Amino acid sequence: MRIYLRKRKSQLSERNEKNGRQRKESLYLLYVDGKKRHYEFLKLYLFEKPKTNIEREHNKETQKLAEAIHAKRILDQQSNAHSFVSSVRSKVGFLAYFKMLVDKKYDSIGNHGNWLSTYKHLVDFLGNNDIALEKVDDRFLESFKDYLLTCKTRKGNKTTKLNQNSILSYFNKVRAALREAYNNRMIKENPAVRVKSVKAADTHREFLTFEELQKLVKTPFHLEEMKKAFLFSALTGLRWSDIKLLRWENIQHSETDGWFLKFTQKKTKGAEILPIAEQAVKLLGENLNTHSEVIPNLTYSAWNNIQLKEWIKDAGITKNITFHCARHSFATLQLSMNTDIYTVSKLLGHRHLKTTEIYAKVIDKKKIEAANKIPELIAL
Repeated sequence: MRIYLRKRKSQLSERNEKNGRQRKESLYLLYVDGKKRHYEFLKLYLFEKPKTNIEREHNKETQKLAEAIHAKRILDQQSNAHSFVSSVRSKVGFLAYFKMLVDKKYDSIGNHGNWLSTYKHLVDFLGNNDIALEKVDDRFLESFKDYLLTCKTRKGNKTTKLNQNSILSYFNKVRAALREAYNNRMIKENPAVRVKSVKAADTHREFLTFEELQKLVKTPFHLEEMKKAFLFSALTGLRWSDIKLLRWENIQHSETDGWFLKFTQKKTKGAEILPIAEQAVKLLGENLNTHSEVIPNLTYSAWNNIQLKEWIKDAGITKNITFHCARHSFATLQLSMNTDIYTVSKLLGHRHLKTTEIYAKVIDKKKIEAANKIPELIAL
C-alpha cells in the first residue's frame, strides 16, 4: 500500500467570498492499494493565497503537521502496529499543533476566542519555546494548571487574577487538544485522563422575566434582525450559532405535534428535533424561500453587542444582558412555569442534566426572594 499527502480546494459560497472569507485547501491522505482507493481527511486547511505573515506562518506550521501525520501513517503501515510510537512525533510541537486547532475554530463565534486566549496563555507559559507533543505529560498539565491559577490579566487599567471559570475553560481546551491528538494517533496515550480538571465556580446567570421580555417586544430597536433573533432565542432556547444557520427548511409542521425545528446543533453536533411555539414561528415572518436563512444578514460583533445593551436600557431594564441571556431566560421561564427539569434539559439540547440544574438553582433563589416579599403580617 502507498500513502500520499494531497490537497483539495474547498468550496466557498459567493456570499462568504464577498464578505472577505478566503478560499482554503483541505489536506488529506490518499491510500492506494492496487485498484482500491481510501481517503483520510485530516481536517487541516491551508490558505490558498496567504496575504499576511500570520497566514503564511499558519500554512507553514499546518503543512509541517500534515507531513508529520503522513510520515507516521507510513511508519504505522510498515510496522503493522497502530500503537507504534515513531520518532516523527518529536517533530510536532504542542504549540504548533494547538495553533492549528485554534485556526480550525475560526468560524466558530465565541469558541474561537476561547481557544485563541488559551493559546496565548500557553505561549506565555512556555515562553514561546515549543514543547514536543509527546513530551506533554501529567507534570506539564499540573504546571500549566498552577500557572492559570496564579497568572494575572489586565481588565482596563486593573490587573487581576483569572476568574475560576476562565481557568476551567482554558484548561479544558488543552485537555480537548490532547484528546484530539490521541484520537488522531499523534500520541500513544492521553495524559489528560490522569489529571483532575479545575473546579467550576458558581456563577450568576442573568435572565429576563416574562414582564421584561414584554417590554422588549414593545421597545423599538433599529437592528430589526437582532431584535427578532433575541426574542426567538427567548421563545425557543436556541443559541446564536444555531439561529444564524437556521433555514426555513429546518422549520416543519405536523398536524399532531405542531411546529418543530429539525436541525443539527453547531456546538455539540447533535441532531435535534425541537418543538417550538406557534408565536415563535409568527415572529419570524413570511417564508420567502425554503433554502434561505430564516434571519438573514445576522452578524455578531462588539458594536452589535453595544447596540443590544442600548436596546435593553431603552426598555428600562438595568440588568447586564448579553445575547446568550435570551437562552437563559427561556430556561428559567420554563422552570418557573413548572416544566420538569428533564424536559427543559432536552429542550436546551443539554447532554448532561447537571448543566440544566444551574438554572434550577436560580429559580430556587427567586422562590426564596418571593417568599420574603410578603409584608409584615404579625407584630412581634
